[in-house]
Amino acid sequence: MTQELIPVLVGSTNPVKVAAAKHAFEALFPHAVIECKGMSVPSGVPDQPMTSADTRLGAVNRARACEAKGGALFYVAMEGGVDRLEDGPATFAYVVIIREGGEMAVGRSSQLPLPEQVFAALEAGEELGHVMDRLFNTTNIKQAGGAIALLTHNAETRESSYRQALILAMAPLLHPELYHNL
Repeated sequence: MTQELIPVLVGSTNPVKVAAAKHAFEALFPHAVIECKGMSVPSGVPDQPMTSADTRLGAVNRARACEAKGGALFYVAMEGGVDRLEDGPATFAYVVIIREGGEMAVGRSSQLPLPEQVFAALEAGEELGHVMDRLFNTTNIKQAGGAIALLTHNAETRESSYRQALILAMAPLLHPELYHNL
């Protein structure tokens, strides 16, 4: 018996994002072989998105760029950003999944509150990963556990946050009959 092959193209070469997509699809399709590849694509937004709108747009743009490349069943993008929300500054990610044929699902991760000093550095033009590296004396944390791992004592990571957001965002694609009538 041959296992179904599900090719997934991720709009990033960051190993954390590629691994999150692979693990999310493996959880959703446990009897399939998940072939997950990353590619560098433009987000069309600043390297450090400072609003929810820019963060969402960056994820949509990356997923659409993957879709334009073709060759996969699912096209996936994750865009991390920050914003000053009702309860203070926070970081979060938008995730976008496009199924072959154009149906798109959008989701958002949980948010992580950010210290004011970190948000001030971001407003001054720095990227979150660089600020966290400086504060915690780490190197390239954005390709490891991210700010999430540093601020939660590794109880959660950037990958675990992306993985959960991707799985939840897949609901409309897994059950289109329930969502198309809304």
